[in-house]
Amino acid sequence: MPDYVLAFIIAAGVALFVTPGVIFFAKKTGAMDAPDARKVHKRPVPRIGGLGIYLAFMAAMLTIVNEVPVEPDVAFELEGLVVGGSLIVLLGLIDDYKNLPAKVKLVGQIVAACVLVIGFDVRIDFITDPFGDYLFLEWFAIPATVFWIVGLTNTVNLIDGLDGLAAGVSCIAATTIFLVALQQSIMFVAVFCAAIAGAAIGFLYYNFNPARIFMGDSGSMFFGYMLSGISVIGAVKSAATIALIVPILALGLPILDTTFAIIRRYRGGVPIFKPDKGHLHHRLLDLGFTQRQAVLLMYVISALLGLSAVALTEVSSQFAILIVCVVVFVVLFGAKKIGIFHLKEQAHES
Repeated sequence: MPDYVLAFIIAAGVALFVTPGVIFFAKKTGAMDAPDARKVHKRPVPRIGGLGIYLAFMAAMLTIVNEVPVEPDVAFELEGLVVGGSLIVLLGLIDDYKNLPAKVKLVGQIVAACVLVIGFDVRIDFITDPFGDYLFLEWFAIPATVFWIVGLTNTVNLIDGLDGLAAGVSCIAATTIFLVALQQSIMFVAVFCAAIAGAAIGFLYYNFNPARIFMGDSGSMFFGYMLSGISVIGAVKSAATIALIVPILALGLPILDTTFAIIRRYRGGVPIFKPDKGHLHHRLLDLGFTQRQAVLLMYVISALLGLSAVALTEVSSQFAILIVCVVVFVVLFGAKKIGIFHLKEQAHES
C-alpha cells in the first residue's frame, strides 16, 4: 500500500474515531459557538473540532514518518511545520474559548509563521517569471514568506461560515496539491497532503450540514497554516514556474472571498477586521440556496479551480498564465453580478 494511501486512511479513521470525544469535551468545557445576527446556525454548536483534526493528522504522520524517504534538511523543515502547526492550533483553541481580539490573533499568527520561517529556515527564496527566469527575493524572502503563511491561514479561517465549507474546501485544496506533488514525484508533499485530506474527510462526517461540531479557529487556521507551509517547502523542490500558483488556485475560493471582503469593507468605510454578512456563502443564501446547496456549489467551484491548478503543470508557462487570467476574469465577473463588492445593511448591525 502506498504511503500516501496509508496516511489518508489513518487520518480519516482517527478523525472519525476521536471527534465524538471532542464533541463531548467541548460541551463539558463550554467551547460552544452561540448563534448571533451574523452567523447562520440557530443553536449552540461545539467549536473545537480542530483538536480532532490535529490529532488525526499527527496520528497519520507519526505512524509513517519513518517510511517516507526524506532528506535531512527537508525533515528539519517538516519538523518546523509541525511545531508551527501545533502553535497555531493552540492559538486557535484559546480563541475558540476566549474569543481573542482580531489584532491579538494576528500577532499570534505572525509569531507562528516566524517560528517556521526564521526558526526552521523555511522561506520563499525565489519565484520564477513566465519565461522561466529566477527572481531572487533576497532580504525580502522572510517578510514575503511570513505574509504568505499568515495570509493563507486567514483565508481558510474567514471562509469557515457554513457547515462543512472550510473542511471541504481544505480537502479539495490538499487533494490538488497532492496530485501535483505526485506528478512531480515529491512524495513527502503527497503524503503530507494526503494526511490533511484524510483528517478533513473524517471530520466532515460530523461537520456537514446539519453540523454536530464546528472546526473553530483551531481547525481552520491549522488547515491554512499547514497548506501554506507545505506548499513553500514543496516549491523549493520543484523548478516549475507555477509552483506557488498551484496552492493559490487550490485555495482560490477562500483567497478571492477574503480579497473581496477587504475591498468591500474598505469601500464601505468600515474596519477591515470587522465581520460582515457579505461573504460569498452569505450571498448564495440570499439568492435562495440552502446551506447544503451553497456548500456543494462552492465545492464545485473549488474543484474547478483545483483542476485548473493541475492543468497548469501540463502546459507551457504562457498558456498557464492565460488559464489563470481566464479563471480570474470569470470569478470577478460572477462576483460583481451577485454584488459581493458592496456591503449589506446587516453588516452594520453585527
